[in-house]
Formats: sequence, C-alpha cells, structure tokens
Amino acid sequence: MKPDKLHINLPAEWAPQSGVQLTWPHEKTDWKNILNEVIPCFAAIASEIAKREKLLIICHDKEVVNLQLSTNINRDNVQLVEMETNDTWARDHGGISVFVNNEPYIYDFCFNGWGMKFPANLDNLITRNLYFQRNVFEGNVGYQNMLHCVLEGGSIESDGKGTILTTAECLLSENRNEYKSQEEIEDYLKTIFGAERVLWLNNGYLAGDDTDSHIDTLARFCTKDTIAYVQCTDNTDEHFEELKLMEDELQAFRTLDGKPYNLIPLPMADEVIDDEDRLPATYANFLIVNEAVLYPTYNSAKDEIAKQQLQKAFPDHEIVGINCLSLIKQHGSLHCVTMQYPEGILK
Repeated sequence: MKPDKLHINLPAEWAPQSGVQLTWPHEKTDWKNILNEVIPCFAAIASEIAKREKLLIICHDKEVVNLQLSTNINRDNVQLVEMETNDTWARDHGGISVFVNNEPYIYDFCFNGWGMKFPANLDNLITRNLYFQRNVFEGNVGYQNMLHCVLEGGSIESDGKGTILTTAECLLSENRNEYKSQEEIEDYLKTIFGAERVLWLNNGYLAGDDTDSHIDTLARFCTKDTIAYVQCTDNTDEHFEELKLMEDELQAFRTLDGKPYNLIPLPMADEVIDDEDRLPATYANFLIVNEAVLYPTYNSAKDEIAKQQLQKAFPDHEIVGINCLSLIKQHGSLHCVTMQYPEGILK
C-alpha cells in the first residue's frame, strides 16, 4: 500500500463504532499493589461500553477476568483474548483505524513506552498478534506495518475532515522518532492520515504526566468545529500560565472554512496528590462511544461542572461519569486505557 497515492481518512472518535479495546490489569503490571482499587474502575468502564457496542478485552487470564467483570455486564458484547502484556494503556499500544479508499485498515505503530520511559516489548506486539493470530477483525480489514514510526493514539486528535490536533512537546520529544523537524513530522502525518493540515499546540501540560503532554489530556475535538479543553482559572495553580497560553493558541486556531472554533472550557481538576506527587487528573480524558460520552470523575464538586460542559459539547449523547481516582495513580485516565474501533473493524 502506498498511502500517499490513495484517499485516506482517519475517522473522528464520534464516528459510529464497532467496539472498544481494553487491556486488563493483572499482577504482573504496575497495578499489582492496587489491583483491588483499579479492577472495579475497569469493570465499570467495561460495563458502560458493553451496553452500547462490542468490547474487546486483552487479558492475562480469561477465567480471572470473567470473575472480575460486573455481574450485570452484557456478555454478548464481550470478547476476551488472552495475551501477555506489560501494562494497560490501550490508547497508546492499540492499533489506529483508518479507511483507505473506503477500505478499513489497522495501522500498527511502534509503542516504546512514551520515549523508552517504561518497558513495552509485550504491549508493542498486541496489535500484530490480534491481527495475525486472533480472529477479532472483519475479514476485509487490512494491516499496515507502521513500526518504523513511534506514534501513540493519545498524541493525536482527528476531526475526521482532514485536521489533526497535536502537541509539539510530545511529537517533537526525544526518543520517539528520528525526524529532525516539525515540518517532516507534519508532512508524514498528512501523508499517512490523508490530512490537509496539522494544528500544533506549543503550550499546555499536566504535572505528573508521563506522555510528554498527550493531546487527549489537554484538548479534544467534539465536532469538526468544537474543541473542549482544560481551563485553569486559579492563578496560584502551577498550570495557570501554561494553560492560559494554550487557551490563547486555541482561540487563534481557525476551522477549515476560516471560522473560530467553538471552545468549551473544562474545569481544571482539583489537585490529587499521591506520595507527595501531583497526579495528572483531567476531565479532557473522556471517551466517546455510540450515543454516550464516558468521562472521568475524581470525587470532586467539579465533576458535575465537567458533566454540564460536556453535555454542551455533546447535546445528543448521554454523559456518564466513572470514578477514575484509581487510574490516575498510574498517571493516566479513562481515555488512556481505551481504544475505539470504527464500524466495520471488529467482528
């Protein structure tokens, strides 16, 4: 396949989905000391997904996970696949779905533990093993080996119409790719995803984030002309200046037809501390599924404010909160542990 010769589309997350992938925690992952806390969170996410679409769970032991799932989960929509894994961040080790001349493909990028910060040798095998050794994808789904390139799903946002939103800190970080300039990376993204343009954020971060500022922790497309983003209004917060500069950048962006984006601010999550370290709690790390948006909550009064703001962004979706205080103890949240597949991908 020669992507630069073909029409390629990277669907927006709100496009109709066939299902979502989770990679389940087990005692050999970094969750080993708090499995009793995090398993209920994964089970809650799984139940909400399975109400609405298929759920593919990569797991260490199917029998164990069957017992850990909620008793009321729609098991008709659940497929368990046993596989060895390092960790659980499906957003970043999962395959990215594209359509090439309207035919579905799975792009299998290299995942190197966010710039070789953490072991990822097993997680980097998941997508190809799913494709070549497991019967989970529709028969017409193609596979494209992209392992020459390090790219995590959490680092890019697509509006499905030719615009990609990303952060310079992540895509230009060391230990990911050999590209020497932003222009080279941008040209590559346009080629492989059929994009017309890339919008780069040069500001914005969350304390405790291991990803070098993944876009899905900061700003998210909700429609082709609407972006929800983290806003900090407390000038004593360490994030205030950086997030204000990010807000200024978002206000300067224009849609493909030259109009300002409809910007919906999400509250800066209350400070969460673990072992004296601030954790990267964020309401931007929501997951869009069929007819619903699942968003992380943190036992805060701001949870309801975030819900109201997301309802503005998604007026036709049910907004469902899931307590993710356990997830952020490993420095990620709800979107980070999921990867959606558009219609026509999962069996």
